[in-house]
Amino acid sequence: MAVNKPYGDNARKGAVRERSQVLNPKTNLYVKRNANTGQFMDVKTTGGKFKGVRTEK
Repeated sequence: MAVNKPYGDNARKGAVRERSQVLNPKTNLYVKRNANTGQFMDVKTTGGKFKGVRTEK
């Protein structure tokens, strides 16, 4: 797990493990997926990227 001290500063140091995100070209929204299974998990509906999740190319 990533080290997240100091607590309460709303910042993550390091990426979330076993997660990645990819941009859906049809909806222009980012989709989070599980790196182990490849299953899509969540869609970011407010726009922008997921915080602390690596981006696939």
